[in-house]
Amino acid sequence: MSTESELREEICDTGKSLYARGYCVGSAGNISARLEDGWLITPTDACLGRLDPAAVAKVSSAGEWVSGDRPSKTLALHRRIYENNAQAQAVVHSHATALVALTLAGCWREEAILPPITPYQVMKVGRIPLIPYRRPGAAEVADEVAALAAQVRGVMLERLGPVIWDTSVSKASFAMEELEETARLWLQVQPRPAPLSEAAIRELETIFNVRW
Repeated sequence: MSTESELREEICDTGKSLYARGYCVGSAGNISARLEDGWLITPTDACLGRLDPAAVAKVSSAGEWVSGDRPSKTLALHRRIYENNAQAQAVVHSHATALVALTLAGCWREEAILPPITPYQVMKVGRIPLIPYRRPGAAEVADEVAALAAQVRGVMLERLGPVIWDTSVSKASFAMEELEETARLWLQVQPRPAPLSEAAIRELETIFNVRW
């Protein structure tokens, strides 16, 4: 298991990479990681491209602000994910352009914002449901996401962006990036591509031990 110092560095490195490649802009987005005695989370209104490891907020298991700058206003959402999925070790939230555009144009289905059109989408991300729009930080959103936390690897907040969780900060970031690229493909290709067949999806699930 990574040390707290290593997790702080990984959060900052990931934020810098996402910002440099346009997956987040300004002070949008946040990243967190689980600790044995609580969580680390990026500060409120912080630019992910300019994070300081020492300024990353530490929060106790009871939700108390321990050190660093003031925690992101989405802390309650991150906390509920960790409480409802023991496998989740990190959460990444961005305002990825293609995914937000997808919610504006119209998602495929509420239970799956995109059809399964590529094998890596199935293998690395899985089915991502849509959470209807609420204002940023709304308590109802945390409740809705918590109810899904053990069933999927992430959700899409309508008009806001994806929230993805995984066993590390890097893996959560990679899954978010795969989802964003899939949304970009879906929006660019005309006519819309057909989903993978049920047989193809079952094969991926069996061979790679994944779940669509």
